[in-house]
Amino acid sequence: MTEPDRPRKRESSPPRKHVKKSPGARGPKGNRPPQGAGPRAVDAIDPARRAARDVLKAVRERDAYANLVLPGLLRERKLDSRDAALATELAYGASRARGVLDAVIAHAAGRPAAEIDGPLLDILRLGSYQLLRTRVAPHAAVATSVDLARAEFGSGKAGFVNAVLRRVSERTAAQWVDELAPTDPVGHLAFEYAHPKWIAQAFADALGADAGELAAVLEADDARPSVHLVARPGEISAEELALITGGEEGPYSPYAVHLDGGDPGKLDAVRDGLAGVQDEGSQLVGRAVTLAPLLGDDSGRWLDLCAGPGGKAALLGALAEIDGARVDAVEPTPHRADLVSKTTKDLPVTVHIVDGRESGLDKGYDRVLVDAPCTGLGALRRRPEARWRRQPSDVAALVTLQKELLAAAIDLVRPGGVVLYSTCSPHLSETTAVVADAVRRYGVEQLDTRELVPGVPQLGDGPSVQLWPHRHGTDAMFMAALRKPV
Repeated sequence: MTEPDRPRKRESSPPRKHVKKSPGARGPKGNRPPQGAGPRAVDAIDPARRAARDVLKAVRERDAYANLVLPGLLRERKLDSRDAALATELAYGASRARGVLDAVIAHAAGRPAAEIDGPLLDILRLGSYQLLRTRVAPHAAVATSVDLARAEFGSGKAGFVNAVLRRVSERTAAQWVDELAPTDPVGHLAFEYAHPKWIAQAFADALGADAGELAAVLEADDARPSVHLVARPGEISAEELALITGGEEGPYSPYAVHLDGGDPGKLDAVRDGLAGVQDEGSQLVGRAVTLAPLLGDDSGRWLDLCAGPGGKAALLGALAEIDGARVDAVEPTPHRADLVSKTTKDLPVTVHIVDGRESGLDKGYDRVLVDAPCTGLGALRRRPEARWRRQPSDVAALVTLQKELLAAAIDLVRPGGVVLYSTCSPHLSETTAVVADAVRRYGVEQLDTRELVPGVPQLGDGPSVQLWPHRHGTDAMFMAALRKPV
C-alpha cells in the first residue's frame, strides 16, 4: 500500500452515517467486509492490541471502567501471559495518557480529536501511545494500527491512520511536550505527565510548601502501580502471604503484600478469602480507626458509615473479630451493599442498606469510619480513565455530601469516641476544609493522626495525615481523627 504524506480530505472526513456505526459490525454493503479487508482480517489481528482497542471502545462508548473491563476480557479470550501483559499496558496506558495523546493526534491530523470518528480515534490512541510511551518499534506500532483500521474499515481509513501515525512518529514524546505543552509551570507539568491542569493544581495546593514535589507526584501518579494485597488478620500473616504469592511485604501496613503485577483474582489466597486486593494506604486507614485513643472503655460498637464496596469493612471486621467487637456497615446502594456482604462473609459485620446521613442507627458507637465519597483524585493511577472524567464542578456537591456524612458520624459516636474521616483525594476542599468545618461546628477535638500510622515517614506537621504515591508508594489517602468531647 502506498503511504500518503498527509491525511486526504476524503479519508479524514468520514460520512455522517459512519459516526454511530459499531466498528466491525457490518461492512459498507450488507454483511460484506470493508473494501480491502480479507475474509479473516479481523481474526488475524494481534490479540493483545485488539483486546486493548476493545477496552478503549468500552470506555468511550459505555463509560465503562478499564480496570473492570480488561480482566474479564483477558480471561474470556484466554490470552497468554505475554499478550495479557501487553494488552494491560496498552489499555491502561492509553487511558491514562488520553489527554496528551489527543493533543498530539489533533496536531498530526490537523483537526480536533473530537472530530475524528470514535473507532478510529481508539486505534490512533493505541498507536500513538506505543510510539510515544513504550519501547515498541515504531514500524510495529504503525503497522499493527493500520492493520486494525484496515480489518474494520478498509483501506481508505487505514491510509488515514497510517498518515496520522507517521506524523506522530516524527517527534519524540519530549519534543511533543516542548511543542504543545502550556508555558506556565503547572500547566506544563500537567501536560507532560498526562493530567488535567486543575488536578495538577489541586495536588500543588495540597503539597503546600512542598509544591516543588509536584513533578514527582505527577510522575508517580502516571506510572503503573503495583498490586497491593491485604492479608486477612487472624487468618494469615503478611509474611505467609508474601511466601505463597511470591510478593514482598509492604513497608507500613502489617497486613500489606506488594506484587509486581498479574491477575490477583487467580491467586488461591484471594479466592479462598485469606487475602484481598487493597491499596496499602487504605489498609492504614482501616487500622488507624482501631488505634485511635478513646476516652473510656471500648464497648466494641464500631461503625463503617460509607462501607461500599467493602474493603475497609472487611479489614475492620477481621480486627473486630480479634478484639471481640462488632461492626455495622452502612451502604445505601443495594448492589454495593451486596458486595460488602460478600466481602465480609463470616465476619462480625452487619450490613445496613440505608443512607449514612439518616441511618436510623442507635447512637453510642466507640469508633466510626467515614471513608467519604470523593473525587478519587488520590487513586487515579488505579483508575486509568478517571482523570479525564472528573471535572472541577464535581467538587462542590461532594463536599456538601462529605460534610453531611461527617456530621452524622459525630452525632452517632459516643462522647469520648473517635471518628476517623478519610478520602482517597488530596483536594483541600475535600480534606482539611471539611475537617476544619466540623471542628468549628461541633467542637470535636482533632487528634494527631500521625500517631495512628506508626512507622510512616514524611507526614508533615499534622495533625492530619496525607499520604502520597511518590513518598509512600500508596494512593494519596487523607485521614483525620476527631474525638467527641465528654
